[in-house]
Amino acid sequence: MNILGIIPARYASSRFPGKPLAIINGKSMIQRVYEQACKAKILSEVIIATDSEAIANHIKTFNGKYIITSENHKSGTERCNEVLEKLQVKNPEKKYDIVINIQGDEPYINPEQIKIVTNCFKDENVDIATLIKKIDSQDELTNPNVVKVVTDNDKNAIYFSRSPIPFLKNIDSKEWLKHQNYYKHIGIYAYKTEVLKKITKLKTGILEKAEGLEQLRWIENGYSIKTEITDYESHAVDVPEDILKFINN
Repeated sequence: MNILGIIPARYASSRFPGKPLAIINGKSMIQRVYEQACKAKILSEVIIATDSEAIANHIKTFNGKYIITSENHKSGTERCNEVLEKLQVKNPEKKYDIVINIQGDEPYINPEQIKIVTNCFKDENVDIATLIKKIDSQDELTNPNVVKVVTDNDKNAIYFSRSPIPFLKNIDSKEWLKHQNYYKHIGIYAYKTEVLKKITKLKTGILEKAEGLEQLRWIENGYSIKTEITDYESHAVDVPEDILKFINN
């Protein structure tokens, strides 16, 4: 398979403007993500998708590959699709089977995670894939910024929520982890290229508006999302203070 890794890296951020350029242990965050992604030998190519000339100029300093994308995208998925479209216009002969959307704010992403999510496509019926990890703390279970997911017996996602799911009837919520396995979503996506083109044309759905989670739009429209369990933890940078947890790592 020909697999394209794309790292969305927009400049604007309400909580951390210019986040991709933040320095972490001597290197910018975007450089660290790019270098980690390039270690995933399963990828045929890695490209950074950015809407910023400042970020693009910085990428040149470490010889990274990038494509300038629109400032108007509402999600990394849309940004990935624009990169795919531009690559296909530039070189119609080259075909990509799978696109991996790699989070641009996880400076120490483990390359093995990219391999794990890509392996989901050994099943030809898989259209979209992502990763999940077992929740082991009450703080994560109740934190609305930690997205929870429930799956069916074939590991296809049934629903994503900012609330703890499932609800355990007649059991104190502080005891839920003792009675039920809960899983959180790890924000890496993989799509078949033809599916990526289709899902970016879907209208925002009721569930997506309610939870603020774009993957619910896909489920609402009948797309299945294959999940695979990972033990690897990739910490994200959401606000400047988050950089402190990476110092000297």
